[in-house]
Amino acid sequence: MALIVQKYGGTSVGDLERIHNVAKRVAKSYDEGNDVVVVLSAMSGVTDRLIEMAHQASSKPCKREMDVLLSTGEQTTVSLMSMTLQAMGYKAESLLGFQAEIQTDNGAGKARIMRIGANRIKRLLDEKKIVVVAGFQGMDCDGNITTLGRGGSDTSAVAIAAAVNADACEIYTDVDGIYTTDPRICDKARKLERISYDEMLEMASLGAKVLQIRSVGFAKKYNVPIHVRSSFNEEEGTMVVNEDSGMEQLVVSGVTLDKNEARITVKKVPDQPGVSAKIFSPLAASGIQVDMIIQNTRSGGETDLTFTVTKTDYQEAIEITRRVAEELGGKEVLVADDIAKVSVIGVGMKNHSGVASRMFQALADENINIRLITTSEIRISCVIDERYAELAVRILHDAFSLDEL
Repeated sequence: MALIVQKYGGTSVGDLERIHNVAKRVAKSYDEGNDVVVVLSAMSGVTDRLIEMAHQASSKPCKREMDVLLSTGEQTTVSLMSMTLQAMGYKAESLLGFQAEIQTDNGAGKARIMRIGANRIKRLLDEKKIVVVAGFQGMDCDGNITTLGRGGSDTSAVAIAAAVNADACEIYTDVDGIYTTDPRICDKARKLERISYDEMLEMASLGAKVLQIRSVGFAKKYNVPIHVRSSFNEEEGTMVVNEDSGMEQLVVSGVTLDKNEARITVKKVPDQPGVSAKIFSPLAASGIQVDMIIQNTRSGGETDLTFTVTKTDYQEAIEITRRVAEELGGKEVLVADDIAKVSVIGVGMKNHSGVASRMFQALADENINIRLITTSEIRISCVIDERYAELAVRILHDAFSLDEL
């Protein structure tokens, strides 16, 4: 007998028929002798509709009230799932985030989990009940309902799995695992049997949408094995686990693409201590995450500073940067949102040379110019013109023979 946490995304519980299908899968696992905790997202499309309604009610909705509103989506699915399981003859009970003792900070709309008591979950499991928990939500120290941001149900599930010391956390979605790249872009994409936490962290941060990055961070910290699989078939998916020696045989495990990138360049600012802090501190204060940063020193005591932000934050970032650049005496601010970031990832890079040169040569052979480059121990990312983005993915997938076992 095992203790399993199963998470189902919005498409998996998109209507009553799909909720019933998920209930049968949950019941099957329970009948096999397992203790089961189910974490659910809102039905697909519900969150977007609630956001739309909020903006019809107010041009600038209060963040606290947005969390109260958006949390109702998961409340609906967990109650319907519990009712369905009960109608099938199983003991089931639903819990909202605060009832599951998911305590967060007070970051409305993008709260972070601080701790999970899980005492009530454990008690219900001892009573041999199937516990159905609302994902994406929690409660801050002042008793306010909070939400965890897009993809937050993944984080809820892994955090709960860690809190109850689950044997595995199964993430059910509309894809059947993690692929070497997006199969919608490259028809040679291959499903991976397993991937390391570090590789998955890189993929999640670089545009892969299968898992939310914070959920992978939790899994790595608490050593929770994640099984990513489809809720629409019985096939085995992809295991996300600790790195082992077998993984090092793959120099590159995957190629990712992120089109949600925009570039800002501040020209001819003074080349002196503190200038970078004066540019990036106001961005950080506004909650804008800066990704890639390149500095080019000019003659005459001046420098150019180039960085990327998400397209979501692009307009606000431009306004802040232009204001700061003027204060610093910068000559101009150049902007571009027609870019994309393509990356190759693999733990095998730690022990193999030549990955960068192969990547750069493959892009050069297709006359694709590289605008920016950043690296980590297991990742190389290049910013290129957006019109070449999907071509670059296919080229790099072939260059590293990722379609081969």
